[in-house]
Amino acid sequence: MHKSKLAGFIIDCQTSDLEPAANFWGSALGMAVRDLPPGEGEIYKKLEDTSHGLHIEVQKVSHPSRVHLDIETDDIAAEVLRLEKLGARRIQMVHTWWVMEAPTGQRFCVVRASSEDFAAKAHQWP
Repeated sequence: MHKSKLAGFIIDCQTSDLEPAANFWGSALGMAVRDLPPGEGEIYKKLEDTSHGLHIEVQKVSHPSRVHLDIETDDIAAEVLRLEKLGARRIQMVHTWWVMEAPTGQRFCVVRASSEDFAAKAHQWP
């Protein structure tokens, strides 16, 4: 058995300059923009969500701009299989997570559990 839950949202921005994009979304959502460590910081900026406990990032991408969600889990392989049974399909493995596509066409990621409240809020799957 494994657990999973909504981790948060990633705001994909087709841009060559991440800083103004992150500043726009931080201001629009009323969230502070935080730098991430080298290696991540060139592609991602974290938005601090103190109200909802979601993980929200602005990401520099080469594909058209969109928003996607992340599902966090304590067993990526089991969660990917569960979602495939529901009709999702695997698109690409990136580092340690899977990019997937819902039957309705939206892309989302299945990522390793990292939120502080994961154990308390996650749904247990058989």
